[in-house]
Amino acid sequence: MAFTAADVKNLRERTGCGMMDCKKALTETNGDMDKAIEFLREKGLAAAAKKAGRIAAEGLVLSVVDPEKKAGVVLEVNAETDFVAKNEKFVKFVEDVAKTIIDQNPADVDALLAAQCAGSTLSVQDELTDKIQVIGENMKIRRFCRMEGDLIAYVHGNGRIGVLVQFETDVAGKDGFEEYARDIAMQIAAVTPEFLDENSIPAERVEKEKEILTAQAMNEGKPANIAEKMVAGRIKKFFKEICLVDQVFVKDSEKTVSQYTEDTAKKLGGSIKITSFARYEKGEGLEKKEENFADEIAKMVK
Repeated sequence: MAFTAADVKNLRERTGCGMMDCKKALTETNGDMDKAIEFLREKGLAAAAKKAGRIAAEGLVLSVVDPEKKAGVVLEVNAETDFVAKNEKFVKFVEDVAKTIIDQNPADVDALLAAQCAGSTLSVQDELTDKIQVIGENMKIRRFCRMEGDLIAYVHGNGRIGVLVQFETDVAGKDGFEEYARDIAMQIAAVTPEFLDENSIPAERVEKEKEILTAQAMNEGKPANIAEKMVAGRIKKFFKEICLVDQVFVKDSEKTVSQYTEDTAKKLGGSIKITSFARYEKGEGLEKKEENFADEIAKMVK
C-alpha cells in the first residue's frame, strides 16, 4: 500500500511523533495507518507522543559563533520546566543542534530535524525523541536563525535571551571591535529593538502608526494642520524606540547607537555597519501553564 505526504502529516498529527519517524513507520507498515501507530508505540515513541501534548515554554536559548567557519546561530529549544535547562544531557543536545545548524545550514526546523545530529549517527529528531524519553519532559526545537560573516553572539540570564548580530566591517580583528560588538548585542538584549533601521519597517506598520497618532492628536482637539506636525514629531520618537540604530545607546545617553557605531569606526580607522540581528527570548509568545504548587503536590499524593 502506497502512502502520501498527507498520510505522513495525518500520522504526525495523530501521534505527535516526528516527521521522519512517521515516514519510517508508514514505510515499514506499507502505508497502513493503524499499524503505523502500533509500530510507533512498539518503538517506544508513543511515550514521547503523549508528552508532546504538554506545554513547553521553558528551556534554553543559545547563541554561538564558529570563528573558523565565520557562521553563527541563535537557537531556542523548549522544555516544560526550567530545571531541564540545567540538565547536562539537555544542554549538550542544544549545543549539538547548534553545531548541526552551523555545519549543515538547514532551511527550516523540519529540515533540521531530518539532518544527522552533530556528534551522533542519529537524526536530530531521533536524538530529540531520545532526550524526551530519558529526561521525561516534552521538548521542542522551536526556531533558529543562522548568519554568516563578521558576527557576535551574546547570551543573557543563563539562556533566557540570546542575540546574534551581523556586521559589515573592515576592522573586525582590531582591538576594540569585539567590545563594541558586544555592547551592540547587549543593547539589543536590554532594549528589544524590533527593526534595524527605518527602511526595515514594513510600510503598512508605519501607516498604521500614523493613523493611530493622527487619531490621538485629533482626539486632543487639535486642528488638522497642527495634528499633522504633531504626528511627524511623534513618528520620529516611534522610530527611536523600535529601530536599533536610532535608539539611545544604553551606556551613553548622549549618543544613539548609530553615533556610537560611527565613533568606533573612526577610532579604529575603518568602517562598521550593522547589517542584521536576531533576538530570541525564551518562551516569548508561548502560553505557559500556571499551576498552584499546593494543587500540584495534592495531585502527586493522589
